[in-house]
Amino acid sequence: MVARQIQILSGALLYYGLVLPLSYLPLSILYVISNLLFLLFCTLVPYRKKVIDNNLAQAFPNKSSKEKIQIRKDFYRYFSDLLVESIKNLSISKKQLLGRMQLENPEMLHQLQMLDKPVLLVAGHYNNWEWLITAQALWFSKPNFGIGMPLSHPFWNWKLTARRERFGLKVVHAQNYPTAFDARNPVVLVLADQAPKSANQCLWLPFLGRDTAVIFGPEYMANQFNCAVAYVSISNSKRGFYNIQLEVLAQDSKMLSYQELTKLHVQKLEQQILDNPARWLWSHKRWKHQKPSNWNLTSRELEKKFESKFRSHDED
Repeated sequence: MVARQIQILSGALLYYGLVLPLSYLPLSILYVISNLLFLLFCTLVPYRKKVIDNNLAQAFPNKSSKEKIQIRKDFYRYFSDLLVESIKNLSISKKQLLGRMQLENPEMLHQLQMLDKPVLLVAGHYNNWEWLITAQALWFSKPNFGIGMPLSHPFWNWKLTARRERFGLKVVHAQNYPTAFDARNPVVLVLADQAPKSANQCLWLPFLGRDTAVIFGPEYMANQFNCAVAYVSISNSKRGFYNIQLEVLAQDSKMLSYQELTKLHVQKLEQQILDNPARWLWSHKRWKHQKPSNWNLTSRELEKKFESKFRSHDED
């Protein structure tokens, strides 16, 4: 109990004493801090260098050492900006956020708004997903939710959740995801590139040249709640400015075969990474699971359960 109180107090001191005041600084000044962080990452504090290098080696075995070192360097540049932009996210205004997150195809937004069903948005940890989470409710007039796992630090989880929710989005714990669909026709965001907890309760799909464990949650949710599904692509136009594109993957998820929806959004993310590899979150362990030796049998069992639950009455 005492340890938890100390943890909360230390988090509060850091938040109110340093991080929140920093967020009120102009981005031009925060980018000076980012430049310093970039130098530190490239020299004295090589943040998770072994993890990054291992991920790059597995994703790009045919690239030269020089090329992979350059990607790591470019990643540190991007990651430094992401850190200060995430700090800015604590206090950024609606006007400034919408000015820096440009929706390129608003006609697609209108199309999704008109659907009389829930909309599932899938994206990855690519470019500035924090600003995406915060901006979502500024675009969609329907009830807005984001599915995620809470942070281990209770104070930071509370404060960051509150900041993410201040423009109308509601953050829902992944274990309680059905509550997001209690609202009528919600818009629900899932960052779909997180590593699965289990090597057996997932899909194994080709991704960046190798079999990769991929979470099945978005496809399951889409079928469970009869969602339309759109992929959210974030591109970086210049420092601190992003372009958002919405692409409908399925208006009726139940018309797609097993795994098809997951394959579609995995391929979209893969193409983004291949186009600009430095702007994906390489500092997390991406291939920590080994494909089970009995995967073919397990896969057939998972498919049978899926077909029984979501497809067995299609012909009735």
